[in-house]
Amino acid sequence: MNRQLAIPLLLLLASLSAQAEIIVIVSAKNPLRALSAEQASDLFLGKSADFPNGSKAVPLDQQEGASIRDSFYRKTTGKGPAQMNAHWARMLFTGRAQPPVAVADSEAVKKLVAADASLIGYIDRDELDSSVRAVLSVH
Repeated sequence: MNRQLAIPLLLLLASLSAQAEIIVIVSAKNPLRALSAEQASDLFLGKSADFPNGSKAVPLDQQEGASIRDSFYRKTTGKGPAQMNAHWARMLFTGRAQPPVAVADSEAVKKLVAADASLIGYIDRDELDSSVRAVLSVH
């Protein structure tokens, strides 16, 4: 293969693998079967505090600066990191909501969500197992 083509091709493949599918999850113990993108956005933006069935929903975030976090918010809310920071500054100032608690990574999100039916989070599809249920695929 031509060396000039190999490098761009490798970069393209790396970017595609970095664009893995993001899954919104709840505990396997949670009766929720599906969420719309709007419902997920409302939960993670603090506009709603409950699942559609009325039970309390507590969103978990991934670390600030994590590519999965930035991608999740861009795809579900249309907001980048700076816009999310501004959103939470307004929400905190007005007392309307607290931002989701941030945890280390997809594995930590999955572990916490699996143990508590009130939690909701997002992970890379590759992390999905039977301890949690996918309720939305984010494209």
